[in-house]
Amino acid sequence: MDIERHGTTRRYSDVVAHGDTAYLVEVPETLTADIATQTREVLASIERLLARAGSDKTRLLMVTIYLSDMREYAAMNEVWDDWVPEGTAPVRACVEARLANPGYRVEMVVTAAR
Repeated sequence: MDIERHGTTRRYSDVVAHGDTAYLVEVPETLTADIATQTREVLASIERLLARAGSDKTRLLMVTIYLSDMREYAAMNEVWDDWVPEGTAPVRACVEARLANPGYRVEMVVTAAR
């Protein structure tokens, strides 16, 4: 099976697909935004990248969400719950972590079926 890479730089790829599975990681664009805005940005980007890989948000398998502050968990979940189609929720973990950029409030790691 071939490995497909999209948006590849020396350091990372935007999407990597192998067989019927796609993998991606997304971070927000607006570093000064609140958690709701950053979450919406990340989820919109995830949708675009999934489409590029031949998938969509109904085919999510697992998502790991990293928050810089767990006190923002409820606000992030409000956006998440509106985004995930009913009956298609993936396996999911959410952990607090010091993220690579101090402006990031959220980062998501996604595995999806194609």
